[in-house]
Amino acid sequence: MAPEAYFSPKLKDAIICLLLGTFVIGTGEFTIMGLLPHFATSLNVDVPQASNAIGAYALGVVVGAPLFSIIANGMNKRNILLLLMAIFVIGNTATVLSPTLFLVEISRFITGLPHGAFFGTAALAAASLAPPERRGRTISLVLSGIMISTVIGAPLCTYASDQMSWRFIYGGIGALSLICFLLMLFLFPSIPSEGKVNLKDGITDIFHPQVLLTLLTGCIGFGGLFGVYTFLTDGLSHTTGLLPWEVTACQILWGIGMLCGNNLGGAISDRNINYAVIGGLILSLPLLLGYSFLLPHVYMIVPICFLLPVTINMLIPALQARLMDFAGNAQILAASLNHAAFNLANAIGSIFGAFLIKAHYGLGSPGWGGAVLSIGGLLFYGIALTLLALHKKKSA
Repeated sequence: MAPEAYFSPKLKDAIICLLLGTFVIGTGEFTIMGLLPHFATSLNVDVPQASNAIGAYALGVVVGAPLFSIIANGMNKRNILLLLMAIFVIGNTATVLSPTLFLVEISRFITGLPHGAFFGTAALAAASLAPPERRGRTISLVLSGIMISTVIGAPLCTYASDQMSWRFIYGGIGALSLICFLLMLFLFPSIPSEGKVNLKDGITDIFHPQVLLTLLTGCIGFGGLFGVYTFLTDGLSHTTGLLPWEVTACQILWGIGMLCGNNLGGAISDRNINYAVIGGLILSLPLLLGYSFLLPHVYMIVPICFLLPVTINMLIPALQARLMDFAGNAQILAASLNHAAFNLANAIGSIFGAFLIKAHYGLGSPGWGGAVLSIGGLLFYGIALTLLALHKKKSA
């Protein structure tokens, strides 16, 4: 297919809006990880306590995914996305104005509510405008906004935190999300709903074993990446001994790795989804273990900061595409829950990492803890493939 046929005017406008949307939401999500030391100092708590704000955001994602999938049933996808971005604007504004950790946690919970539904709806909207043979790559292109946020948005915010308050930074994120809302209001094409889905049928489809096991694969297998990233700033600063600008450079390298992994996963998924999922998780194991034991060695840890996110981020477009094949009438709910699963992985990884660090296993311990989670993801995916093979054999 010719490029001009692929990039139709509607798809171009949608990609612009969705790329900015996924970028600003990703920046809001990942920035707090780089700001944790400043954030903790400002609120007079320690870093593991401050990481509760990350868990609150992830909990909001988990709660919001099914909630907004029900609310959005039968709605035009453009209207769904506008509603979700409006809530994101409100949540970031509340975060800036919150004086205590408890109120910040509530604000982050509110900000997280639209996350899963936005990413899920964005993926479905883009896929509906693209030709079938480009589905995986279109999904990865739209979702690459969150990866770009780790290359540009989050590192810049981390660097800026040495010059200004974290509240000013989140005020900027809120302003950018408002700009995104306005762009979608005027540019985003109308994408009518395929019709109102019977909730009973949707719930039945979401409990399909392949859907549940795919979600569990992301929920567990992705946790290692977030466990390492949550404490990456502390680890590089205190164990590796890097200067602030060097830490920022490593975060940019990490983001480039996420972007590469996302695009690689999309390209591989168009050929074979299983290769992307299994390959990504297996390749992550030596890198996660390497992070644990090589954190003091700068020349060894820098390549890991790039390669680790390449491997695990291959899962995002692959699992999203797999869910579309098995979710039936629960497409929006499944797509939303996919991103809820990744954010639950965020919470699991950061909580597990905080536990290991508080237990005095060291700042490198989230690495080997993450390897355990990657193995868990492989086990769930192995069960999914085994059940599918048995079903096909029985049906033959």
